[in-house]
Amino acid sequence: MHQSHGVGYAEYGRKLSHRMKVEHERWNNYLKSQSIVRDVDRLVHR
Repeated sequence: MHQSHGVGYAEYGRKLSHRMKVEHERWNNYLKSQSIVRDVDRLVHR
């Protein structure tokens, strides 16, 4: 957790602002990965 998001698990559990920031980053990473999957899929199925 600390290496990926710069927040320890204890602090993540204590502070809502840190939790929201981490979850927002996770959501953005998820959207980027889905975009990459779509691009690769489109290239493979030509």
